Order: sequence, then structure tokens, then C-alpha cells
Amino acid sequence: MDCLFCNLDKKDYIYEDDNAFVVKDIRPTHKIHYLIIPKRHIESINHLELEDRELMGELILTAQKIAKEEKLEGYKLKINVGRKGGQIIDHLHIHLLSGNKLWH
Repeated sequence: MDCLFCNLDKKDYIYEDDNAFVVKDIRPTHKIHYLIIPKRHIESINHLELEDRELMGELILTAQKIAKEEKLEGYKLKINVGRKGGQIIDHLHIHLLSGNKLWH
């Protein structure tokens, strides 16, 4: 499969469990910018099925876990859907953002 996230090297992971992994965004928009990515390839929110409810809950709890480990006092979770929604890579992922916004 020609998917950047499916082909990431595990050495780039900052966290991994049975269903997901977390990496630092290579083009961060905030001081803290992580991506929570399901291991199973799902193109976007628009491609979720009813049986993915538990996985989506696990992704949110993974974001919470990372935020606690990083001792973040506040953060945002963001999911882009489709090109017009800002999604660049066709593999569902959640952005965990905190700190000052970086200007590129």
C-alpha cells in the first residue's frame, strides 16, 4: 500500500499500542504537534463503519494519555476530513496540538 502512515518506521513512534501509534508531525503548526494514527488503514472519518466506534474512542483516550504524559495543561484535538477539509494524507489521524501556534 502506498500510504505514508502505513509505511512509517517504528523508530519514529513516540507511543504504540495494539491499535494505534503516535508520531511527531514533521510540519508542526504548534509547539506541540503529535499525530494519533490507527494502525488499520482507514482513509478518513467518511470511511468509518459502525464497528469503528470503539477504535475512535481508543484514539481519543490515546490522545488523553499522551497529553497527561507530556503534562499539557491544555490542548486541542483536530481531525481534517478530505482535501477541502485540510486532510493531506489519506489515512485517518487526530492532531494533538498544544502551545503557541507556529507561523510558517
